[in-house]
Amino acid sequence: MAGNDNWINSYLDAILDAGKAAIGGDRPSLLLRERGHFSPARYFVEEVITGYDETDLYKTWLRANAMRSPQERNTRLENMTWRIWNLARKKKEFEKEEACRMLKRQPETEKTRADATADMSEDLFEGEKGEDAGDPSVAYGDSTTGSSPKTSSIDKLYIVLISLHGLVRGENMELGRDSDTGGQVKYVVELAKALSSSPGVYRVDLLTRQILAPNFDRSYGEPAELLVSTSGKNSKQERGENSGAYIIRIPFGPKDKYLAKEQLWPFIQEFVDGALSHIVKMSKAIGEEIGFRHPVWPAVIHGHYASAGIAAALLSGSLNLPMAFIGHFLGKDKLEGLLKQGRQTREQINMTYKIMCRIEAEELSLDASEIVIASTRQEIEEQWNLYDGFEVILARKLRARVKRGANCYGRFMPRMVIIPPGVEFGHIIHDFDMDSEEENPCPASEDPPIWSQIMRFFTNPRKPMILAVARPYPEKNITTLVKAFGECRPLRELANLTLIMGNREAISKMHNMSAAVLTSVLTLIDEYDLYGQVAYPKHHKHSEVPDIYRLAARTKGAFVNVAYFEQFGVTLIEAAMNGLPIIATKNGAPVEINQVLNNGLLVDPHDQNAIADALYKLLSDKQLWSRCRENGLKNIHQFSWPEHCKNYLSRILTLGPRSPAIGDREEQSNTPISGRNHIIVISVDSVSKEDLVKIIRNAIEVIRTQNMSDSTGFVLSTSLTISEIYSLLVPAGMHPTDFDAFICNSGSNIYYPSYSGETPNNSKITFALDQNHQSHIEYRWGGEGLRKYLVKWATSVVERKGRTERQIIFEDPEHSSTYCLAFRVVNPNHELRKLMRIQSLRCNALYNHSATRLSVVPIHASRSQALRYLCLRWGIEVPNVAVLVGESGDSDYEELLGGLHRTIILKGEFNIPLNRIHNVRRYPLQDVVALDSSNIVGAEGYSTDDLKSALQQMGMLKH
Repeated sequence: MAGNDNWINSYLDAILDAGKAAIGGDRPSLLLRERGHFSPARYFVEEVITGYDETDLYKTWLRANAMRSPQERNTRLENMTWRIWNLARKKKEFEKEEACRMLKRQPETEKTRADATADMSEDLFEGEKGEDAGDPSVAYGDSTTGSSPKTSSIDKLYIVLISLHGLVRGENMELGRDSDTGGQVKYVVELAKALSSSPGVYRVDLLTRQILAPNFDRSYGEPAELLVSTSGKNSKQERGENSGAYIIRIPFGPKDKYLAKEQLWPFIQEFVDGALSHIVKMSKAIGEEIGFRHPVWPAVIHGHYASAGIAAALLSGSLNLPMAFIGHFLGKDKLEGLLKQGRQTREQINMTYKIMCRIEAEELSLDASEIVIASTRQEIEEQWNLYDGFEVILARKLRARVKRGANCYGRFMPRMVIIPPGVEFGHIIHDFDMDSEEENPCPASEDPPIWSQIMRFFTNPRKPMILAVARPYPEKNITTLVKAFGECRPLRELANLTLIMGNREAISKMHNMSAAVLTSVLTLIDEYDLYGQVAYPKHHKHSEVPDIYRLAARTKGAFVNVAYFEQFGVTLIEAAMNGLPIIATKNGAPVEINQVLNNGLLVDPHDQNAIADALYKLLSDKQLWSRCRENGLKNIHQFSWPEHCKNYLSRILTLGPRSPAIGDREEQSNTPISGRNHIIVISVDSVSKEDLVKIIRNAIEVIRTQNMSDSTGFVLSTSLTISEIYSLLVPAGMHPTDFDAFICNSGSNIYYPSYSGETPNNSKITFALDQNHQSHIEYRWGGEGLRKYLVKWATSVVERKGRTERQIIFEDPEHSSTYCLAFRVVNPNHELRKLMRIQSLRCNALYNHSATRLSVVPIHASRSQALRYLCLRWGIEVPNVAVLVGESGDSDYEELLGGLHRTIILKGEFNIPLNRIHNVRRYPLQDVVALDSSNIVGAEGYSTDDLKSALQQMGMLKH
């Protein structure tokens, strides 16, 4: 019964998605004609659910209940109709709720954007005001149109790509095995191969997750895999001048479990620490291989998708290296689509998809990236423009100011670059006689095996083949395609239909949504009696996909993609490469693809009649078909991987040079630490100053009693200033020199304490500021101009109660420093980070001191990033670090809990509740922190026994 309920609900959801035409007065309802009397079902169908056609539902009900009595059929239909009404009412409630929310927030957002744009307009030259907004290179950055940017000479480049989710390997990719293993996996693997074959590139590493889970091939657990280009050996590789492309699998998260992308967020920092170790070792190794006296650092760290974006941002900040980003499919676009469906509230969507983590990661990627790569102009103007951190008009005006050397006061937009994905030309279509009338132009023994697997479905396999390659997701709109084919008799008589819907073992083992779509497809095939006309094979290899395209081309068929929206559509390019004309959705990237290829027709994906008409026109008009085929083959070179890589590298080489975190050996030898094997970091900011002093004293006492003072160092990590630290420790009779370093001002300053004389008794304490760290974090920092702007801006942040307004943020010069602008806070503003991003201010805004103080620091400055910096400078492995935190903390608290370091959470009543700080977070803490991780332990207090037991449990002390 439960299974039937799930099927019915999935079917009703599909009806609501279909957007049927409203029931008209001229066409009598089939339901009313059959039943002929008033009933609740009649009322709700005809009056309440106007906009949905009950005919399909009624047909399905009749087939499913053909042997039931009329009374049973009527009762069943009424129940199903009630469910439709409930779904429709629920959808309207969600739509109303969302509309009210957007209406409430829209004026504030629009005003902030308008103010930001107006500020940029004040002193533009007249010529700049009139710049062509239609030119993408002027509007928001760069494009591949026109001449390529000037580049410097390139040699021995090391490039790091990151793609964390799905099953990633070089050969026999299991595309379609699950929702995470699709086009992005193929894209990043082929990009790595193509880049490694490009002139000047020495090595490419594609970093992903190591998977050791049962029921998954052992290849996904191999630490490294050499990628071999399918286009043949590269001459550089034969001469030994190129190290090649590699998949590097970094272990993070549960070792024996495969995780969907929504479950990866708590383990991102583990990946960052593992990747950091690999990149440092590889950079040194490459430097030695090619005879340089210094490491060869990556020219760029390139994140793919939101999770890899936040990882790339953290790695970029840790190493002070340029970052690039590709969103692939953006979270805000997905959220808007789900809200429009009206089935789930925002909270339910976030629970299922962790959508707020994803959107925040994309916003952070905008903050940290120097270049954001888009496939189409539409992606920039309609999708990225939804984000707080990007706005087309403001981007154009900021770019105009930069060109003429005007001060932007710390405001910055990443450069948007349009580079369409490439395609692997290793399987380019072979020439053959398209007009051959031979019964069997190629002996069966020479046909690819997949051909026979498809042809066995058809009664007449010689008819033109309509081919669709898409996973069974609702947004791919496969059911509409089947309806278009099934209801158009001329098209059914002319052609066959082949549906390549991924690989599957059994429908019962598939994801619920995919199973529902596939069940609907099979139901429609049965309803229209399409047996012998539709192929839907269960299995195919990735290497066989080109053969499937070739089969469709040989039959003079067509490729069809009628997704409701297509982010890019690599399958359209693959079809063109194999001589196959296309019918594609008019929503999204296919519009721009068809402008280049001119090899098919565009249709409204909601209009099944238009789909059928376009397919019939293309397949029945031989001249049109031949012209589309020839155009596609002639223009396909514009989407080649070499062309993509040429454009890609030309942009990467324009990135400004930055100093890596690790300097030369002489500089490293001057760091004030030596001989440490372990580091204990005290980062407890949810306790009183008295309790903090006790925690520090007890932690030091534990190490001393274990005779580990020489091998174990201490770091105090805090939002306090160095003067506040001095005032905390010295009056309590503690020596600042008990610490190797102080991370101050929320990670924006690092100090090393020492005595100025020969002995402590006749010396005074001095604190040496780490100048290298200062230059390390200054990326996108606006300095004094930013401070003036923030002071002015803070006066506009007010709290309204009735007609009264009051300022809630005030400058706090006493606690500010060069790279930390401090403000006093009356009430934490939940939208503060949003407002700063709308103003294109790329900063970290961190609440501390129970949300009474706000620290604005550089985008790459934080306490966790400062800790990574110290580990790199001191040569200490991250797992040898223990971080002591409270049960809550400042607004960067979550960053201290993740990673490969050990974390000890000090529990007890001495913790000060910091609800005001943690209410600022846009998602629950458990979405981004694995509190059950083996790297996290709890201590029931901060006594010496509590600390000793926790450190023993962590393996930092012997039992």
